[in-house]
Amino acid sequence: MASANLDLARSIYAEWERGKFGSIEWADPEIEWVMTGGPAPGSSTGLAGMAEGWLDFLSAWEWYRVEVDEYRELGDGRVLVLIRCSARGKTSGLKLGQVRTESATLFHIRDGKVVKLFVYLDREHALAALGVAE
Repeated sequence: MASANLDLARSIYAEWERGKFGSIEWADPEIEWVMTGGPAPGSSTGLAGMAEGWLDFLSAWEWYRVEVDEYRELGDGRVLVLIRCSARGKTSGLKLGQVRTESATLFHIRDGKVVKLFVYLDREHALAALGVAE
């Protein structure tokens, strides 16, 4: 049986897989958001900061899609989501979908809310940082 933390991560990604990134009811008001790599790396605290970070990232692309490969519960309220991304860059026209781009997202969940969200644009970096195997 899936845990509440795993269910929350799945519900967030159900929206993101449909290209809907606007929902924030799952986020703690003081969420810590970190984006590693890509066209707009950075970090922020709070809902407004997370929204600004996502908008900076998404504004670099004509379109951006994610597809989940796997969900992993790591304990201590952490859920790791391994994903594949495809996108087309606005300026360059670069199409990431031509190459399989593997990324990861780490959710830290407490009391039914995401308190930390780490977006790793390089899956290998995420796995190494977390000390988990592919």
